[in-house]
Amino acid sequence: MKPTDLVLTHTHVRFMNRRFPCTIGRAGLTARKKEGDGATPRGTHRLVGMLYRADRMARPADWALPIGPRDLWSDDVGHDDYNMMVRAPYPHSHERLRRADPMYDLVILTDWNWPYAVKGRGSAIFLHEWRGPGRPTAGCVAFQRDHLRWIAARIQHDTRLVIA
Repeated sequence: MKPTDLVLTHTHVRFMNRRFPCTIGRAGLTARKKEGDGATPRGTHRLVGMLYRADRMARPADWALPIGPRDLWSDDVGHDDYNMMVRAPYPHSHERLRRADPMYDLVILTDWNWPYAVKGRGSAIFLHEWRGPGRPTAGCVAFQRDHLRWIAARIQHDTRLVIA
């Protein structure tokens, strides 16, 4: 592991000599991720993108892209766009990226099951804002808002999320 890696432990994420409390999937960690299982996948995951709500915050990094009102994430295992960002109108199963709550105001994308998705292996493993301490995710890793912003501003091209 490198100092620039985000390393998930049982209680927090370690990054750049700091510790950040976080939450993970309601089903804990897994080596056999499946769509909808609520688990966070073990492994070493590259960070491949960053999205943010430009109407709610300043650009967190120069490579971050704004989330538009039509931006969605496909979680339809039967469709070719599975585990990809898509745009509305989109008649297949999806998750809305532009939410009323602040959970996706800043989203860091991992390469879990991407770019060549294995259907049913799980989609949308993000780093995002948590609902609150101890409140699990659907499989993502979530942080307190100011911690997520601090992390986002310091991610480098070789930063990885390491989940042992």
